[in-house]
Amino acid sequence: MSGHSKWSTIKRKKGVTDAKRGKIFTKLIKEITVAARFCGGDPDANPRLRTAIATARSENMPKENIERAVKKGTGELDGATYEEVFYEGYGPGGAAVFVESLTDNKNRTVADIRYAFSKSGGSLGEAGCVSWMFAQKGLFVFEKNGTDEDTLMEVALDSGAEDIRDEEETFEVVTSPEDFEAVKIALDERTLSYVLAEITMVPNSTVKLDGNEAEQMLRLIDGLEDSDDVQKVYSNFDISDKALEELDSA
Repeated sequence: MSGHSKWSTIKRKKGVTDAKRGKIFTKLIKEITVAARFCGGDPDANPRLRTAIATARSENMPKENIERAVKKGTGELDGATYEEVFYEGYGPGGAAVFVESLTDNKNRTVADIRYAFSKSGGSLGEAGCVSWMFAQKGLFVFEKNGTDEDTLMEVALDSGAEDIRDEEETFEVVTSPEDFEAVKIALDERTLSYVLAEITMVPNSTVKLDGNEAEQMLRLIDGLEDSDDVQKVYSNFDISDKALEELDSA
């Protein structure tokens, strides 16, 4: 699993503060609003909206917040108009970084992102400079402790998963974006508990980082994610589980 997914898993396991949860809600509301604006407010006919609502529920977002975000997207309620903008660049050690944003002010957003890159030893690049290094996939992450590998393989592969990977301390199930929901339903029906489930950008190859470069990379990811305009950050850096835990506890 690439470093950004490991880092997301560690942070999810540790929980979030109220301040961080507020930022998560802000990002999810934007995603729900945009999904409803692009493809309609019916989750059954809009896979992007369906995924956004499922993620919001997993974060315990109140039902009325979700409904209000959908109505803003469909125009039933007034709200800001957000634009999808993607940014690409390089982090410490030459690791690729791909940023998804939803913004109502592109000048503000690019300034924030450029600052985050430069502050942590990275550089913002041109469109297309790193996106070719990633493929959109569905991803589920399971802790090895408490997960039966045979059962996981049977359920995941029978429901359409592309691959199951044995990582240092986790199992990783990879799907196509189209099969993500079917695999999720099958896993939920068998009560196989995952610590991360998302549509993500999976790197084709990884760049190993350690020491100061690893620390700078995590600071860059946190700096980018701290922006209210940034929805998701992907990178192909790879840091060992042990090093990640040590950096997180430092």
